[in-house]
Amino acid sequence: MATLKALVEDFLTQERIAVVGVRSTVEDAANSIYDKFKGAGYDVFAVNPKTDTYKGEPCYPSVKEIPGGVQAAMLVTRPELTEQLVVECKEAGVTHVWMHRSIGNSTSEKAIQYCRDNGINVIGGGCPMMFVEPVDFGHKCMRFIGKYAGWLPQE
Repeated sequence: MATLKALVEDFLTQERIAVVGVRSTVEDAANSIYDKFKGAGYDVFAVNPKTDTYKGEPCYPSVKEIPGGVQAAMLVTRPELTEQLVVECKEAGVTHVWMHRSIGNSTSEKAIQYCRDNGINVIGGGCPMMFVEPVDFGHKCMRFIGKYAGWLPQE
């Protein structure tokens, strides 16, 4: 099984990334992650069936409806929704899934196992803001704490 470092590096080599859970009505982790990817030069797409736009960009109702598709999806949703979304990701040809876990938790063991069983590279926890440069002091601290507290995946 790949190390967390290898999984993160592989995920971050993907050029087209969907961020599922972006909302236009409230600032939350999904929005911050979308902004971080956008600022780092990724071709990033907001996904939420209840939101039409985010910062002037279209927000798609599902990963399957992103024109041209994506290779990777960042899921910032409730765990029970994550379980449905990984199936949608498979149907859309997504090969990399990252389930956010930091202050909030999107992870689901059932969803992680589904990804593994279906050839999807999966990161079951953590936050890309802990890894996408430049990493702010707060996320460096969270990465350190998460590693030793056990909520950041060790594999």
